[in-house]
Amino acid sequence: MSNMVLILLILFAPIYAAFFEGAQRVLKAKMQRRIGPPILQPFYDMYKLMDKRALMVNKTHTLLALFYFFTLWLLIAFIFLGFNLLYIIFLHLLASIILILAGFSVKSIFSHIGSNRKLLSIVAYEPVLLLVAIGIYLVYGSFDISTILNSESQLLSFPFIYLALILIIPAITKLSPFDAPKAHQEIVGGIEIEYGAIFYEFLYAAKFLEMIFAYSFIYILAGDNHLLGFVLVLCSFLIVNLIDNSTARIRASHMTKVILFFGILLCSLNILGSLLCP
Repeated sequence: MSNMVLILLILFAPIYAAFFEGAQRVLKAKMQRRIGPPILQPFYDMYKLMDKRALMVNKTHTLLALFYFFTLWLLIAFIFLGFNLLYIIFLHLLASIILILAGFSVKSIFSHIGSNRKLLSIVAYEPVLLLVAIGIYLVYGSFDISTILNSESQLLSFPFIYLALILIIPAITKLSPFDAPKAHQEIVGGIEIEYGAIFYEFLYAAKFLEMIFAYSFIYILAGDNHLLGFVLVLCSFLIVNLIDNSTARIRASHMTKVILFFGILLCSLNILGSLLCP
């Protein structure tokens, strides 16, 4: 891939990621047998947000939202540049902590609850992501994405790691049954509640970048077979949305137990298999 294409992919990541969100909303509507919004709805939403009056609760609250968005954007740049998976996971953890601090920087009880639930979710899925990275290393011999994507595809070596990723993607992207951190019916969006207008738009666009981050782990499982990686991402996208539309939200404490138990179990089985059958 040329340097110019890489630069364009990085610079326009929030734009084409918005199509990913639009496709998800269209798919969700089809699964629920309703008309639903058009695929361009995220762009219409962002246009409306830009037209609203911008109000700040406090400067720290606003700055943390900006830091969260730009940290995720930097994270996407690292993915496309083929950086180390461990660096990428820890940078994502930093972005999540910034968002949690944003929730605690205001007095809203709903924002505080959302931050607490977000903290529980990262305690659950971040260890699983680390085990996924270890499992990929044992098969491809490197943590560097550039090296992995230039290695012969070993997709069949990741049956349980793939299932672990399907388990945690709803938690990363805040979909059912692990959408407790936002839970609009309970805590009115949680951390997002005190944001409005263009400042909320940064959180809105950050959600699109989170999707790229989550599905990038699925893509790299296929190694140098990029067509297979794309098909795998598409199939995983359908599966995750099917789960989202067929399950109910569970409590945050249950979410943590389910993800930690099954995620670590699945990754450990895959790692053990890689060690015993190299």
